[in-house]
Parts: sequence; structure tokens; C-alpha cells
Amino acid sequence: MPSYLSPGIYVEETDSGAHPIEAVGTQTAGFVGTAPNPDARPGEAVAINNWSQFTRVFARDGDPSTDLANAVQGFFLNGGSRCYVANVPANGSIAPKKGGLDALNAIDEIAIIAAPGRTDVASQTALLDAAEAMKDRVAILDAPPTADDVEALTRAGAASGDAAPGDAPPPKPPKGQAAGLRPRDSDGGYGAFYFPWLRVRDAIDPDKIVSAPPSGHMAGIYARTDAERGVHKAPANVVVRGALGLTQLVSRAEQDVLNPAGVNCIRFFTREGVRVWGARTLAPASSNWRYLNVRRLFVMIEESIAISTRWVVFEPNDRPLWKAIQRDVGAFLTLLWSQGALAGSRPEEAFFVKCDEETNPPEVIDAGQVVVVIGIAPVKPAEFVIFRIGQTPTGATVEAG
Repeated sequence: MPSYLSPGIYVEETDSGAHPIEAVGTQTAGFVGTAPNPDARPGEAVAINNWSQFTRVFARDGDPSTDLANAVQGFFLNGGSRCYVANVPANGSIAPKKGGLDALNAIDEIAIIAAPGRTDVASQTALLDAAEAMKDRVAILDAPPTADDVEALTRAGAASGDAAPGDAPPPKPPKGQAAGLRPRDSDGGYGAFYFPWLRVRDAIDPDKIVSAPPSGHMAGIYARTDAERGVHKAPANVVVRGALGLTQLVSRAEQDVLNPAGVNCIRFFTREGVRVWGARTLAPASSNWRYLNVRRLFVMIEESIAISTRWVVFEPNDRPLWKAIQRDVGAFLTLLWSQGALAGSRPEEAFFVKCDEETNPPEVIDAGQVVVVIGIAPVKPAEFVIFRIGQTPTGATVEAG
């Protein structure tokens, strides 16, 4: 206790014991591909904060544009502010221990990964494997620029493009069936698949109109939506900035086939322009992870809690610690609920946090563990808005349901 030797008012600062949980960033992207200068910083994850910096690092005078360059420019055009770029040789493997993905895996800041223009099975599988292993990011995958038979986009199989040197050849489709163009399922919903490509002004030579993979533009839209609305908002029904058109127009009837299979369509609407018209993951249709914003919200929550509760390690494993964990996690989830990220009219309906004698019996404590059980009710997107229109003698009525 401090000593007070003369009359007066004394102010003491005391630690409340609270450890506020801060939400981790969700807007940083990681791109792996071939830069205009294929020899610039090979295989290294280089932080890029604007388009001018990309051209200074990865492009020389006279270098032709690449899918990676168009994607990075699309990222910044659509609201992205920071990304990492790993430059790998043309047609080289992007897989860890072979190319640039291992460099991106080492960057905790990255929340979105893509290999712009890589539609081969090996590249798509490597992206999904990396996202599923890291569990702190999602992968954006590009479909081929066009598809004569859109139903092929609903079947997993040998995508367009050959396997990179040293990689196993893509699997053959079942006998009597055309090769599929869709990546494999991601049971945890760690990947999203977009079709078709965009028509844009070339990143290096703006006088040319070229086809660009959508992954870079979509990563920018993720970042923009996160900044404006929050990670719980589905990155869909948003204008694609810089898109002058599409490599293939998708009809409503075709999207009726594609959407249930987890193929996110980019559509052209006469009045609204080019818009993203899907927000599904590559999880099976019956999965809890079929919506992209739900998966990304959970990634953010899990990583935020994991990082901000490191103070718990080596603390006495007893009731005061359990109450402190419940308090800190509960305060964080209450904030998310107030921001509209969780469903329910009250916090009690949106989440629960349980850390007590039941979750931490003696055998768990003896094993040096503290167990917290957290339940969350995420907000899911209004994917289907149905209006019921009825005619009565007194006039028309409209009900939304």
C-alpha cells in the first residue's frame, strides 16, 4: 500500500483486469503468379501498398502485362489497400515447397489468397489446401474464361490448363462424362469460385482491352465490403470497378444451374452494369459453411480470440481465470452483435460463452488445459428475397418473405 503523509486527495490507477479482444484484419490479400518481369524478387512475398509500387518492383519498360498484373490492379481499383505478391515462373507450380504459396503462408496478416488466372487442378488444389491448413484465410479461385457447357462448371475434374511440371496429372473424368471445370469441394468452405472472366483495360497498356481473371477484383471487393460494412456482409451485389464487360454473359437460367453448385456468377445487368451475383463457398450445399461471409466471419472471430487470449497461458487454472475469459470473450461478441454481425434480438440469442467446472473438470486441469465452449449465431445473407403480390378488391398488396 502507498504511504500518505499529508492531507489531500490522492489518485491511484488500478488495472481492471480486462483484456479487450481486438478484431484481426480481414482485408489483406496474397497473390501468387507471374509478374511482367518474371525475374523480379522470385518466390518472395513482397508487400505492395499501391499500383505504382507494383509497377516499380515487378515491371520494366516494355514488359508485357500478365494475369497477375491485371489482378493486382483490379484489387486496388476495387478498394484493396494492401497485398503481398509472390512472383513465380510462368507455368511453374505455386504449391508450397515448390513456389510462392509457402512465402504467403508465412504472413499472418494475409486473409485472402489467389493465383490469378491459374485454372489447372494442381493450382486450385494447392490454394484450397493452403487455406484449409492455415485456417486464417480463404482462397479465391478463377474459373476458365468461358465454358461452352456451363454444366461442366458444376463438376469437379480436370480444369482447363495442364499440370505444372513435377505435379501429378489431373484426374481423368468418369467414363462417358466430359471433364469437369469446378475445383474440388472444400468441406470447411475455405474457397470461393468465380465465373466468368472480366474485360478490362490492360494494366500495363491501357489502350488494349483484355480478358482478366476475376480473383484480383474480387479480393478488392472483399476488402471494400469489409471496410464499409464489415466482414459479416456478403461481398455480392456489388459493382466490379474497372470491368468493361465479361468474357461470357450468364443468363438467369444458367445461374440456376451454377449457384447451387457453389459457382459464383459475375453478371451484366443493363441498368446496374457488371456485378458480383453470388456469395457461396465450395462447401457442399447442405453445409453450414456454404456462405462466404459466414466462413470469413468465423475465421476472423477464431483468430481474434486466439491471438487476444494468449495472456491466459500459464495463468492459474481456476474460477477467476474462467470468469475473466468469459468476460473478455463475451464483451467481444457483444460488440460484434451490436454491429449486426450476429443474429438475435439480444446478445443471449446471438452467442454463449461457457468456461466453468463443467468444461474444465479435474482431468482437464491436470492436463494443463483450459477449455472454453463458444456458440455463435451468424447472420446469413438474404440470398433469396421473395415478394408475394396479391390482388384484392381494395387494391394490390405486397409482402416480402
